[in-house]
Amino acid sequence: MRQPLEDREVTISRAKFTVTYPSSFMLVASMNPSPSGFFNDPDSPQTSSPNLFYFCQMLEILYQDEYIIAINKPSGLLVHKSFYARDAKVYAIQELRNQIGGRHVYPIHRLDRKTSGVLLFALDAAVLKIMNDRFATREVEKKYLAILRGWSPEELTIDYDLTNDDDITQNAITYFHRLQSTEIELEFNNKPTSRYCLVEAIPETGRMHQLRKHFKHIFHPILGSRPHGCNKQNKLWLENFGLKGMMLHAHQLIFNHPITNEQLILNAKINEEFSRVGNILNLDLSKYEIAMTEAVANTNEDLAIPYSHKKQILSTYE
Repeated sequence: MRQPLEDREVTISRAKFTVTYPSSFMLVASMNPSPSGFFNDPDSPQTSSPNLFYFCQMLEILYQDEYIIAINKPSGLLVHKSFYARDAKVYAIQELRNQIGGRHVYPIHRLDRKTSGVLLFALDAAVLKIMNDRFATREVEKKYLAILRGWSPEELTIDYDLTNDDDITQNAITYFHRLQSTEIELEFNNKPTSRYCLVEAIPETGRMHQLRKHFKHIFHPILGSRPHGCNKQNKLWLENFGLKGMMLHAHQLIFNHPITNEQLILNAKINEEFSRVGNILNLDLSKYEIAMTEAVANTNEDLAIPYSHKKQILSTYE
């Protein structure tokens, strides 16, 4: 059972309280409640009582029509069941399906569990095929925000092959450009300060953990990435600032609508933890703290995004 939450009076140990809930929350009856909502807590006590409830934050819908739907996926939420995260009990597919009345949804692409941001679904198999073909022919542009350790080059294309879990080596290409640089008083490696930067990354290919691996390869790992990060920096931020998340966010998706061919630009706002880290680092993230959808007039031509970002390829990184 799911229902939107309204302000209500509850009684706990004979004391009455009026509880106010954000409009983005709903009450979920669960045989295995997780107090943290999307974020499954393996240490939480499990119960078989159907009378216990947990609070689950509703997914933020960025765009929806009769063919496709896009959400701002929270960090920590799996897209679907995975062999690599068998502890999870909640998935984006089931949560979105339940939220829109039980209609089946088909994920068109994937985001890592720790990555937040724009996630696109088809609402029928025919649309799924159209969009899968467009992703395969690189007619969709994905843009990510990441906070990196150190000051990266101003812009760079990383052309570095990656090996997957089946020991198959695949070509992988990522373009990025630095948006902001910062230095704060945080002692590390016997130095009184630490440097970081905010970058926008545009992967041409879509390999597993591609951005994490590529940024580690150029010695500017993503803050909070585990694995493929800097363990010492992650420990430093955990101990000093309580950071457990990863600073990687899929902030924009650009594509042509599968039916109308209208160009859509979907923007997903950064989450609270990304904003908090930005404040600690004195980064200006105000333009990324709002969600926005843009539509361009219909065109008879398919969207073809040329990969024109290869302005600088350093052989050191190949």
